[in-house]
Amino acid sequence: MICVLSGGTGGAKFVDGLRQVMPPEEITIVVNTGDDLLWWGLSVSPDIDSITYVLSGLLSRERGWGVKGDTFLCLQAMGQLGEPTWFHTGDRDLAVHLLRSRLLAEGKTLSQATSTISEKLGVRARILPMSDSRVETLVDTPSGEFSFEEYFVQRWYQDPVNSVRFAGASDAEPAPGVVEAIVSADAVIIAPSNPITSIGPILAVPGIRDALLRARGKVASVSPIVGNAPVAGPAGILMDAQGLPCSIAGVARAYEDFLDLLICDVRDARAAEALRGSGLRVQCSQTIMRSAADRAELARTVLAHTVRGPGAGQTLSENSSSDETAAHDADQP
Repeated sequence: MICVLSGGTGGAKFVDGLRQVMPPEEITIVVNTGDDLLWWGLSVSPDIDSITYVLSGLLSRERGWGVKGDTFLCLQAMGQLGEPTWFHTGDRDLAVHLLRSRLLAEGKTLSQATSTISEKLGVRARILPMSDSRVETLVDTPSGEFSFEEYFVQRWYQDPVNSVRFAGASDAEPAPGVVEAIVSADAVIIAPSNPITSIGPILAVPGIRDALLRARGKVASVSPIVGNAPVAGPAGILMDAQGLPCSIAGVARAYEDFLDLLICDVRDARAAEALRGSGLRVQCSQTIMRSAADRAELARTVLAHTVRGPGAGQTLSENSSSDETAAHDADQP
């Protein structure tokens, strides 16, 4: 059993690789909910949706978010009615938000709503929100404090950042199954997600960092930083604001109290050698995931250094669907 801590885009790519090389039923993904927002009165969980869509084969490869082939007629109509349209929600995407909102209004928890949606979309892996409590990532800038989606999507992460905080985290509890999944997993893998605003909210929930310290399997992280820049997004800006260098050393420092292994890109070989001098295990690999094959190969590498012996994971698991893998390959831009 593998437990993955993940945000949205980079995490979804990595999870796609994992489900190609091992049975999805053996994967549990603990997902960031600090980005969750109310949009047009609907409950939206962007990172949970990205993970759900990639595991159900619905994720748009071109955009890296939302449903492939989606239309945006409702978005256009709402704009014509004078409503905000900066958060680009597609029509099929809206159906998921409508269902989630109804389930929550009926008294279901976010965990229960996520499970229902996953089942309806044919997802075989287990997706867990980090918490059923409301935790909101807030980014403080010279222009004011913004929710992460406002900072990232509406304002195109152009503002200088003073600090980041996770409102409500201190009063939150891990969602049912989260601590058990981390502690009992054969390996815990932190996906190549933003350490501050994707993984940071998860670690801010009381009990989760302690679970990582008690994990019986190795805890590994795939670095989202190559050289001195993030693969995508504002991770570098946000790391600097939190006093972490934008480098693999910064990633290692963010997780230093529980991290057993860091997977970094081959272009960081020199920096990796310096980190090894500090006692941390560091493995260099190709971490840029441009295709389904890249994602699968990175997943094999991580598994080989956490739960498998040398040479393991060279072929797809017998329990994985070759037809499903082919469909994902065909969907590449």
